Formats: sequence, C-alpha cells, structure tokens
Amino acid sequence: MTHTLELEKAIDELKRVTGLSLDVSADTPEEAEQALTQLRCLCTAYKEKYNRTDFLQSLMTGGIPSYEIPERAARLHINPEDKRILFLLEARTSDETIAEILKNIFPGQTKVYLVPVTDHITAVLRPVHTGETDADFRRIGRTIVDTLNAEALAHVQVSYSSVMDTLADLARGFRETSLALKVGKLFYSEQNIFPYNELGVGRLIYQLPIPLCEGFLKEIFGSDIPESFDPDTTATINRFFQNNLNIAETSRQLHMHRNTLIYRLEQIQKRTGLDLRLFEDAMTFKVATMVMNYLHAERNK
Repeated sequence: MTHTLELEKAIDELKRVTGLSLDVSADTPEEAEQALTQLRCLCTAYKEKYNRTDFLQSLMTGGIPSYEIPERAARLHINPEDKRILFLLEARTSDETIAEILKNIFPGQTKVYLVPVTDHITAVLRPVHTGETDADFRRIGRTIVDTLNAEALAHVQVSYSSVMDTLADLARGFRETSLALKVGKLFYSEQNIFPYNELGVGRLIYQLPIPLCEGFLKEIFGSDIPESFDPDTTATINRFFQNNLNIAETSRQLHMHRNTLIYRLEQIQKRTGLDLRLFEDAMTFKVATMVMNYLHAERNK
C-alpha cells in the first residue's frame, strides 16, 4: 500500500514538472520500488535541465557547454544575447525576507533573475539598458544595500561584475563578482559595495604568493612583525588615511585633541618604526596591513 501511494505521488510530481502523464503499474514491491526510482530520476533530470534557477546556477559554475546554451535558454524564454551585469550580495543572516525584498526591488517583468548561491549569498542577474554607465551600476548596488538594511535590518555587502555580452559570459561574471566580494571584505571591510573594476591594490595582494608576502613583512618590520591593533587605534589610522594625513581634520572628526592624535601616531611609530605623518611611511604601513590581513585570512582557511 505504501509503495502504491509513493508511486502515485511520483507520477503526480512528474506530471507537474513535465506535463507528461504516465500509466505505471507494478505487481510486486520490488517492481514498484524500481519504478519509483526511475520516476524520481526523471523528475530530477528534468528539473536540472529545464529549471531556470538550476540552469543559471550551472552557467555560473561553467557546468554547461557553450553549444547547449542557446537551445536551453530558448526553452526557458531567456534571450542569450542580451547584455547583462551580475550582482553578488552576501548577508550575515539567512532570511526569506531578503528574497522577498529583492523581488520587490526587481519585479519579475524586468527580466531580472534571482539565483541563490548559498544560504547567505544571492546572485542578481540584471539586463543592461542602453546608456547605462558604471555610476548607474553603483547606484543599483547602493539601492540593494540601503533597502535591505532599512527593511530587513540586514548587513549586506554587494559586488558586481563587468558587463557581459552574452549568457556564455556568466561564468566569467561569477568569477569576477566572487573575487570582488572576497577582496572587498578582506581589504575594504568599511565599505559595502565592491565593483570588480575598482579593487585597487587589494586585487594585486590577493593574488600574491604567501612566501612573497611573508618576505615583504620581514623586510618592513624585521622578525618582530606587529600584531593587529585595537579597534580604537585602527579606527584612528583609517580616519587619518581617509583625510589624506591631515591631523587637524582627523582630530576634528574624531572629537579628539590634536595632541592626543599625535600621541597615538607616535605610539604606532614606536611599535612599527613607521611615522604615519610621512607619506612614504603611511603608504608602506597601508600596504603592510593589507598583506597582514591577507595572510591572516589564508592561515584561517
């Protein structure tokens, strides 16, 4: 009896997924089990081949040969020749509310596809309209971040790719956004939007061999490589750099006496041998801290 019910459910599922009606009979439990297995395999295979989400996921990971893309895209009513851009967003919490908010930001009729990547990462594949520029793409990224922050109280970081000319470029776009998200979170954690074409020196450091990075740090600091700084010191350094080494403006923004700021900078000089008030030392310190963050991340993998 149980096998019969399961078989009926599998037949109903096959019809729902494919539109095909089958008449399946089994005289023994063994035959029913075999038929059930085959029906489930059919459903799974059809979903994988004709489901839009599965199709786009496979495209992003390079799992579909280029010669199959036009035919499979046509069956799913996706124009393979439209220019598109890929956004990759990561939220610290997994929440169905985020998916609903994204659907409101990008209604279905706009031909924007939401593709889940992991529990915390979602890809947004969006068509590129005539005349749109990098400024427009950054604005879209800002809309995603601000809307999810306001409506879902979610801390979100977003990367986006360069423009893709066809669906065959989606795997390349996914590599770009994945790299941008990793580099952005590692080196520019105070930001939340990471364009692939604006990764700066972080892109270079992320691709350096570890021994080369270790040698660079020993050259700068000798054998006594400093540990990470406390949050207050780190915030002070970041603000000082943001203000182009301007002591007066930094102390004003931090509501800190000028002499207190100078004292903190002198303490950093004692620990590292670098005077951050000098451009060359500040540049060296900035690169060195980025290298230290990269090594720390690699060792924690």
